[in-house]
Amino acid sequence: MDAQELERRIAACRGWQYEFEFADGVRTPVLTQALVNRQRQRYRYFFDALLRVCGGSLSGRRVLDLGCNAGFWSLAAVDAGAEFVLGVDAGERYIEQAELVFEAKGVAPARYRFERANVLQDELQGHFDVVLCLGLLDHVARPFELFERMARTGAELLVIDTEVSRARLSVFELARLYNADDAVEYPLVLVPSRSAVLELAAQFGFDALALAPAITDYTGMSDYRRERRLAFICSRETPLAGVTPAPARSRVPWWVRDPRALFSALR
Repeated sequence: MDAQELERRIAACRGWQYEFEFADGVRTPVLTQALVNRQRQRYRYFFDALLRVCGGSLSGRRVLDLGCNAGFWSLAAVDAGAEFVLGVDAGERYIEQAELVFEAKGVAPARYRFERANVLQDELQGHFDVVLCLGLLDHVARPFELFERMARTGAELLVIDTEVSRARLSVFELARLYNADDAVEYPLVLVPSRSAVLELAAQFGFDALALAPAITDYTGMSDYRRERRLAFICSRETPLAGVTPAPARSRVPWWVRDPRALFSALR
């Protein structure tokens, strides 16, 4: 399609949360440039770590992208050499966006598919080598079932990016989503602590570690400060020696370690 037609179709899709750049300088509109930096930093944080674990590429691997939104991470997987990507999201508009992005990028139809589905109700068909669970675990009220469904795909690797409770014990904290439209089923969800994610992974046969943040610019990334949000890599057998784990949590509360940050938070 030409640039004018692409711009018309992009404008017809409301609520873009990811910026994509196409030929002739055509871009998808996002609310602020902070969102652009956010995705760049998240790529550095957990997607680069995934590629290191996989030897530099996803060549020959089948990838399942849960809560795929407009297909940003699905496209990253294809660009990294994935053989096939299935993107799943409950939002019809996100599926429309993702399909438009892949069409405009010229990705061969045999390498991808997008489906509108509820990941906790609809069966996920097929075998996958990698599951991306990015911004989804903290949006469900049934985290055990979500993990069970991911494990049933036969995946060797899971990448999880989630808000976490700051509780030191292995707990799930009841929370209400700011935007109820983002809920998979209920606006009340269970947000896991760091320990809970690790134990949940172990329950289903995965070794796991929380990744040390590799963030160079926190613009649009405030939720990643002080371990309010973390990324994890879970593996059945693949060694995770090539990635850096997050340091153990300090026994001294953050507001004692950094009084200036407390002052800023209270302003």
